[in-house]
Amino acid sequence: MSFLVYQLYSWFKNTKALQVVIGLGFLVLLYVATKNLGLFMTSWILQEMGTVLFILIIVIFQVEIRQALYRFSLLRNLFGRQEPTSQLDIKELADTMFSFAAARTGAIVVFQRREPLDENLLHGIPLDGVVTSQLLGTIFRDGTPLHDGAVVIRDGRISQASCHLPLSTNAELPQYYGTRHRAGLGLTERSDAVVVIVSEERGEVSLAVGGELQQMNTPEELSARLTTLLIQPSPEIQKKSLRKHLFSNFMPKMVTVFLVFVSWMIITARQGGIITMSVPLKFHNLPEGLTLVKSSPEEIEVQLKSFSSLLPLPKQPDVVADISLSKIREGVNELAISNDDLHLPLGTMVTAITPTIVKVTAEKKVKKVLRVRVKTVGRLSPGMRLRSIHVEPAQVIAVGPANVLAHLDTVETEAINLATIGQTSEVTKRLLQPAPQVDFPRGPDVKIRLVVTGR
Repeated sequence: MSFLVYQLYSWFKNTKALQVVIGLGFLVLLYVATKNLGLFMTSWILQEMGTVLFILIIVIFQVEIRQALYRFSLLRNLFGRQEPTSQLDIKELADTMFSFAAARTGAIVVFQRREPLDENLLHGIPLDGVVTSQLLGTIFRDGTPLHDGAVVIRDGRISQASCHLPLSTNAELPQYYGTRHRAGLGLTERSDAVVVIVSEERGEVSLAVGGELQQMNTPEELSARLTTLLIQPSPEIQKKSLRKHLFSNFMPKMVTVFLVFVSWMIITARQGGIITMSVPLKFHNLPEGLTLVKSSPEEIEVQLKSFSSLLPLPKQPDVVADISLSKIREGVNELAISNDDLHLPLGTMVTAITPTIVKVTAEKKVKKVLRVRVKTVGRLSPGMRLRSIHVEPAQVIAVGPANVLAHLDTVETEAINLATIGQTSEVTKRLLQPAPQVDFPRGPDVKIRLVVTGR
């Protein structure tokens, strides 16, 4: 959260969007204070205003919101533009900019990086040319049709000229900066573009990036900065750049971490509600030679509490009590139910379990051969007679507790409705489970052949 908040701050720190966010933060604090002080009417008015302001923010700052979502997108790193700078002679370009400054020729050159700039460019004249000092000199020469505006360099080539850029909204920008500097700075506030600006009045070269304006003193300094910003750096430079990014603007980063931490403390301090629910018991890891006869109780009562009021209370299907039977033996076993046996949603804790002991009865698993008995209902059509019934297999092996199988000699099939039988037929039916603990290793299906003749 600290990283995301700081990224939003760094992107919009010199825009009106940040000022609006600060104003909204003040309203939120005012709302919390009035609500805790019992000023119900004032808090209600602020709450209703917040709903309207939220919609207005989406409408007014839709460009900034779209820009933030684009910057957060992970896919743009996979499919984003990798600017081929092999066609761009940065050293020659830096010398050209300083030659403009010496001749007091105003110029503004925009370098597009990953983010598209089309929505921020107005009235541009399409071009497609190699970046050379002669072409730039022709474009920015006073009196030429294209000299008033910015040149856009995209993919190492000049793509547009005489472009109008959005002006900066930074109120702290010194008054001696004219429209050219405000336009270059305004574009970098809205995108990741790099803009080189040559002042006609003062003969200075400036570099705008990330909403900040830096004065360049020599062509070598400008060339080095453009190389760092436009060309993929080597691993060593990346390592140094990572360290620099980590410790630069240290105070704003620490303030961001502190504010996020305070917000987290406020949110988690308001614990959520408490709920009591009945949870069915499930079992796993039953030993191979045993079978589960019964458990008492079959469900338990659990009292749950959510960590924060922001988290919804869990519903019954979200909570499961799953108990391991790996250590039980034949007979009656008592197992303790702990918090680890409960599978809970995130942000929920257990405050009470009733009861804390479950009794599980297990018996030795035995095998027995049972005769299959076909169950029939209804009658055949008049004039038809059921001559014989053949079952395959006629006997099946059942596996289950000894006390259950001791009372069983046969096992029934699903009922066959004779009214639907008009001729000799063969059907497949399932065996009816005589008890929940009884299984059929070879499967519960049997084939039944009904031989029907006329009278």
